[in-house]
Amino acid sequence: MPSPASARTSQLPAGPITDRVPVTVVIPTRNEAHRIADALASVEWADEVLVIDGGSTDETVCIATKNGATVLRHEGGTIAAQRNVGIEHARNDWIFALDADERPSEGLITEIPAVIRAPQHDAYRIQFHNFYGERELVRGHWARDWHVRLFRRRYRFLDRQVHERLENVSSVGTLRGFVRHASYRDFDHHVQKVVRYAQLGAEDLRARGYRVTVWHLLVKPAWRFFREYVMYGSYRDGRFGVVTSAMSAFAAFLKYSFVAMPDLVRRTPDEHSK
Repeated sequence: MPSPASARTSQLPAGPITDRVPVTVVIPTRNEAHRIADALASVEWADEVLVIDGGSTDETVCIATKNGATVLRHEGGTIAAQRNVGIEHARNDWIFALDADERPSEGLITEIPAVIRAPQHDAYRIQFHNFYGERELVRGHWARDWHVRLFRRRYRFLDRQVHERLENVSSVGTLRGFVRHASYRDFDHHVQKVVRYAQLGAEDLRARGYRVTVWHLLVKPAWRFFREYVMYGSYRDGRFGVVTSAMSAFAAFLKYSFVAMPDLVRRTPDEHSK
């Protein structure tokens, strides 16, 4: 990966290093002016906060700088690549990876310093509590959402277009605290994300030479709906459960359709996936 053009534009507010938890928070951004200040406020306990900006055209960089973050530039890459740039520049041995629409719970904020003082593992998985507007998604695959986000600096994210994840770690623990994730603001936002994620996911599949058949276009979406609605209990959410299950199936159908018909696909404007 080419060396990114990066610049440290500010430092964290002055204060004794012992007052802060020796962890580096890495936040990838692109046009997140509406929520980056709140995201930074939620991690003001950390020794270092790195915002890796992918080419914002709004006030994201200015707001991040004013709120005490160190801003690095990395344009034209994936979110995974942005995260990896931040990890490379981190001064602490422990990394906490966060997105601009995610907030650590009070329990997690208390738990992290205790864990890294006497670590039993090289990385830790954290449960995500996902929200649709103000409604928490307690059924479907959203209720089974875990990600490895606290880990030692020597690890990197696999460079994928979408659903990036940390490389395999042999020793992974589990934290009790959680991350609150504002998954969808409203239905329109949900539709936009489904289309964008389907396009990006299709790019990953095409890069691996994936071949799509009628089975992928018909059976996989149907199975996705059955899994969400029946097996994961979304039927208990009434019309809301029908819609969210159908959108999950639609996401699968779109992704495989984009793979099957690349010559007819026009990318939506490039935006940050969150």
